[in-house]
Amino acid sequence: MTTRTLRIGMNGITGRMGYRQHLVRSILSIRDQGGVTLEDGTRVQVEPILVGRNADKVRELAELHGIEHWTTDADAVINDPTVDIYFDAQVTSRRYSALTAAMKAGKHIFTEKPTAETLAEAIDLARLRESTGVTAGVVHDKLYLPGLVKLRRLVDEGFFGRILSLRGEFGYWVFEGDGQEAQRPSWNYRKEDGGGIVVDMFCHWNYVLEGILGTVKTVNAQTATHIPTRWDEQGTAYDATADDAAYGIFEIETPGGDPVVAQINSSWTVRVYRDELVEFQIDGTHGSAVAGLNKCVAQQRAHTPKPVWNPDLPVTESFRDQWLEVPANGDLDNGFKLQWEEFLRDVVAGRTHRFDLLSAARGVQLAELGLRSSAEGRRLDVPTIAL
Repeated sequence: MTTRTLRIGMNGITGRMGYRQHLVRSILSIRDQGGVTLEDGTRVQVEPILVGRNADKVRELAELHGIEHWTTDADAVINDPTVDIYFDAQVTSRRYSALTAAMKAGKHIFTEKPTAETLAEAIDLARLRESTGVTAGVVHDKLYLPGLVKLRRLVDEGFFGRILSLRGEFGYWVFEGDGQEAQRPSWNYRKEDGGGIVVDMFCHWNYVLEGILGTVKTVNAQTATHIPTRWDEQGTAYDATADDAAYGIFEIETPGGDPVVAQINSSWTVRVYRDELVEFQIDGTHGSAVAGLNKCVAQQRAHTPKPVWNPDLPVTESFRDQWLEVPANGDLDNGFKLQWEEFLRDVVAGRTHRFDLLSAARGVQLAELGLRSSAEGRRLDVPTIAL
């Protein structure tokens, strides 16, 4: 069996997502399983090179996981001809310049999102990928999660009939940082540092809506900064200048031309009373389904009960018990790892990754339009991006 090793410079692995999902659960898991097997039987192994600004933290992670190479010099990694792939999980404000340099150096890139702070920069990155011909992948992890894989399967099988609507609920309570430590970094709540839930989550919602339903045609959003004062990692109070909640309505057009109304609430100021931190419900003429990160339940038209509204009587039926769980019918691995494996196969094959920088640009576009919609108090069209 032929074995090929891809060297991957991983920048931003001291952060929560970069470390847990990309390094430990994806690249190290792929390394420990012996790599990825291609269609022709070739085995592709991975060799991570850890990159970060804090030498002590990066060295500690390298020693903990038996990784030989690490550095604080991102430019050296980007310009090293033996490095095949550059991965970026830094804060958004540093991403555009790093991805630009990596592609100009001939590196394939895999990156977190948003890919840039502005739509203009995101489009520039997509155009640069076109001119350099490198393979670029942008994290679209939620489409690989078991719950949404099952939901997409129901769409593909025509379970819903004509799809009418989607409703999404995402969020949890992020502590302010005074009495209890906050679960998210303080920069998330400072607009000047690239923070805000719209910038963070609308990039996700764009690819989820595209991947499950179709093209996003309009957006109507209302944002809020519900908690104006928070405390940072040093226990110092600061003004929260970025939005911590967003309430969005999106008009979708399916590939068949049907209109769908999608409504998604995103909040870091909500307490959870649902099965998972994010849930999506699709309702159609022939059935409905609710999907979280892992579980998906459905109810067919023939099995739909006929509730009667009577506020004078207590509810005696359990509505949740009337839904059936959708089976996985297969082994669904970690979503981040699955996309990494798909991306690595595309790199070796020299083909375009299906979730590329143009898809990422559409996410940045939706975030910009969402913020503008809230500021102007009106619904906005989502234009098609042309490179």
